[in-house]
Amino acid sequence: MSPSPELHPHLAAEDPEVHALLVAELRRQEEGIELIASENHASPAVIETMASVFTNKYAEGYPGRRYYGGCEHADAVEDLARNRLKELFGSYAANVQPSSGSQANQAAMLTLAPPGSKVLAMDLNHGGHLSHGHPKNLSGMVWEFHHYGVRREDERLDYDALAEQARALRPALLLAGASAYPRTLDFERLGAIAREVGARFLVDMAHIAGLVAAGLHPSPVPHADLVTMTTHKTLRGPRGGAVLAPKEWIKQVNSAVFPGMQGGPLMHVVAAKAVAFGEALRPEFTAYQERVLANAAALAAELEARGYRLVSGGTDNHLMLVDLRSPGGPDITGAVAEDALERAGITVNKNLIPFDPEPPMRTSGIRIGTPAVTTRGFGVDEMRLLAAWMDEVLRSPEDEAVARRIRGEVLELCAAHPVYPDWRAEWLRL
Repeated sequence: MSPSPELHPHLAAEDPEVHALLVAELRRQEEGIELIASENHASPAVIETMASVFTNKYAEGYPGRRYYGGCEHADAVEDLARNRLKELFGSYAANVQPSSGSQANQAAMLTLAPPGSKVLAMDLNHGGHLSHGHPKNLSGMVWEFHHYGVRREDERLDYDALAEQARALRPALLLAGASAYPRTLDFERLGAIAREVGARFLVDMAHIAGLVAAGLHPSPVPHADLVTMTTHKTLRGPRGGAVLAPKEWIKQVNSAVFPGMQGGPLMHVVAAKAVAFGEALRPEFTAYQERVLANAAALAAELEARGYRLVSGGTDNHLMLVDLRSPGGPDITGAVAEDALERAGITVNKNLIPFDPEPPMRTSGIRIGTPAVTTRGFGVDEMRLLAAWMDEVLRSPEDEAVARRIRGEVLELCAAHPVYPDWRAEWLRL
């Protein structure tokens, strides 16, 4: 049966080609299991807000100080977003205009460290982030980056070694945060290291913002000069960024975002951020984050029981790294694993592990996260089932019969846990 256009009648009529792609993406999300740690399923309210008339409004500047007229409602919704974010994290001030986490990082670095100065950040190959000094990223072109990593023996941050490196380097800025580090970060210790060497301290909590908001991971706010984040991932809002700042830095942050990094803010996204921050202030959001952690722990334990080695020996948060080349594993690359699981309806991403001998497009590992599957209602029992399916696929990556059979079982499980029940019924006529 053809997809139903009722929820997007104008798009269906005006551009059926794009409408078909939109429906296809909904089908992909509904009928597949999303285990990419940096992805989540935003609420219908967040998505509706992004598709709103706020997209029509130019609002360069900040509430009360705009360069365009007609901004009274834009001012009100941006103030709402800022106030909710401040309440969520106990921060003096917030900037909600960055269009991405990378732009939030760049604005924060412009605030705290002059271009060309030394910055010490976590190595991308050990779990850091592209915007923390990769030579092909703007951050690596503007600042002189040096990197710290994890110990080879246990794949955890060595804070003593990091302190020694900071004392020798004397950076202007110490940057903490990661995209693939499964352990709790000690922000108090990192802040003390920064103060000892006279460095400013910036924390990028993009991945763990939702856990921090729920009180399930230590907060960097009391220890850092600035804190950046994305508003999707564990925070489960629209794609975008934000900066938390004390009174000392907020004026400079605002100038670094606009006009420093970008022009008019995406007001439809700012409004959607306000909705997401409101959702995160509710008690049920904390319960959701507790389930995210429980699911991650259960999935990690089941994979270990099946012979897989997890980087650092497990997880404290929402993600884990699986070493596929270690004894007991399937001895395949991350690229092969990603493709094999995709054919079975399970989406992960290939990922470097610390000291990985493979290049970034092959890798020895995969990264797995539980925010999205928890949003759609999966629990510990489903994690055990997922581990069994993944194990079977990864140990027979070329077996199309295995992929087809598990793909059928994935479809049944997903049908029992729809992401967007109303949209599924209307669009797909299931």
